[in-house]
Amino acid sequence: MKKKRTLIITTICVVVIGIVLGIVLTRGTGSEDTLTTVNVTRGDIVKTVLVDGSLVMPNKAYLSFGTMGTVAEVLVDEGNNVTKGQVLARLDAPSLESSVEMAELQVEIAEAQVRAARAQYEKAQDLPGVDEDAAKVSWEIARLNLEIAELSLESAELNLEKAVIVAPFDGVVADISITEGKEISTGALATPAISLVDTSEIEMRGFIDEMDIAMVQLGQEANIILDALPDEKVKGSVVFISPVGTILAGVVSYGTTITLENPVAGLKDGMSATAEVIIERRDDVLSIPNRYVRGTPENRMVVVLVDGQQEERQITLGLSDGFNTEVLSGLEEGEKVVLPTPGERPGGFFMM
Repeated sequence: MKKKRTLIITTICVVVIGIVLGIVLTRGTGSEDTLTTVNVTRGDIVKTVLVDGSLVMPNKAYLSFGTMGTVAEVLVDEGNNVTKGQVLARLDAPSLESSVEMAELQVEIAEAQVRAARAQYEKAQDLPGVDEDAAKVSWEIARLNLEIAELSLESAELNLEKAVIVAPFDGVVADISITEGKEISTGALATPAISLVDTSEIEMRGFIDEMDIAMVQLGQEANIILDALPDEKVKGSVVFISPVGTILAGVVSYGTTITLENPVAGLKDGMSATAEVIIERRDDVLSIPNRYVRGTPENRMVVVLVDGQQEERQITLGLSDGFNTEVLSGLEEGEKVVLPTPGERPGGFFMM
């Protein structure tokens, strides 16, 4: 029994030794059919920082009447293009119109009184025995009355303007919440009657994680990706970075504004967008995928397949986009690099 057990143990040892020798002997002669390889290629490496946010048309106006009354006219429809100064709606305000007319008459009367008082003063200067000082005082009073009448007219005109909604800039009517005949009460004055937006100006606003904010600078280019228009290529540039952080989901982020340099058709306020801010780029350089790199951060290595033999080689790396990395030295274009096994890969994910 003892001899049989010894024979079994001896047989197992021989098998194990054979397997180990097989692995050692074939390690440097792996077949391409059993290895995962990638060719060293040329291409562009672009390091970016992502900004998640949405499109904004910053030039908006929410227009309301400034006085109570009945809506007499709504002169536009939703979607209409309007120009600056165009009347969009007005109230039926006869009392305000009457106030303006009355104030205009008061101005005319005051102007006539000034002319008469001035003529009396000039006449008093030529006639002996006439109280010249009294005539001068009358003229001054008439001029003061004219100023008061003009101020009253200005006030009446301002009040009448409150019964009219005018476009403050060129834009598109985005919303109308009033109809002809509707009564505008005190409570309704705070509610926008017409919303106007300038569609010629559009930008993206989003947030950058605090871990990336130090890399982002004003003027950097950005590629903007739109969820609703995935095939459109929109360029932009960073124009604002908030100095104040905002906590979002427990992470400090910084508000960022990116202008759109080539707005395309179909852009809407509020569309979800992601911007890739270009931090650094290398064009037409040798590169390999990050997962093919072995070794340590201080000593990067790869295994190159040369004539069916695996050759370990030290390399120098440059810029990484998080997936591929620039190769500065150690490899030539077209060489095949072997994918390491999980145990051979460097610990942790690295960025260059």
